[in-house]
Amino acid sequence: MNVKNLGEIEAIAFDIDGTIYPQWKIHLIAFFHYLCHSIFFLHYGLVRHELHGLEQTSDFNKIQTQKMAEHLHCSYEKADERLKKIVYNGLEKYFKRISCYKDCVETIRKFKETGFKIALLSDFPPEQKGDVWGIKKYCDVMLGTEALGALKPDPFSFIKMSEKLKIAPEKILFVGNSRKYDVCGSKAAGMKSAYLLPWRYRIFKFLKVKEADITFSNYRQLQEFVLN
Repeated sequence: MNVKNLGEIEAIAFDIDGTIYPQWKIHLIAFFHYLCHSIFFLHYGLVRHELHGLEQTSDFNKIQTQKMAEHLHCSYEKADERLKKIVYNGLEKYFKRISCYKDCVETIRKFKETGFKIALLSDFPPEQKGDVWGIKKYCDVMLGTEALGALKPDPFSFIKMSEKLKIAPEKILFVGNSRKYDVCGSKAAGMKSAYLLPWRYRIFKFLKVKEADITFSNYRQLQEFVLN
């Protein structure tokens, strides 16, 4: 489908955290979980920062666990146990209690009905979010960059998504809320990009971000950009 100012687009792909739902909601609902494990999450944040600069590897989970063991001064086995208990399994129940952005699901449904392929690419396992607030049924591809061995903004995971979709990168529009990870990562892979403004800037509806092909404040606006 020809999209104004973007050319031929055959697929629209989305980040999840902060793009499909507001991240402040998980921080609010899981406040006491984060508080009880505040030291762990402090070290986890530092490790993830390091891993964002790591080149693609088939040993991503092992490297992450080893780095956490070093930060926490514990055994590899203990670090692995705590990662699963606190992050991967520990947060899963809280995602069931939050909702996604207004008009998000409707927008994705309309894109699918129009003929676009739909994909999700997240730095966390998509399955942690269950049916992703009803979006999973519209998806042709769902991928986690951890399983692929390269967190954003490494273009490797974006290119792998393109291969799974069987669509050239230049015909994919990637939607995300991070300039560094989503916009720059997808652009490095040759894709078009749409940037969801942080909430504090959404009052400025005509604000543009130079790195992105589309800058939007809400999902109704994204619909208009793509479908009109």
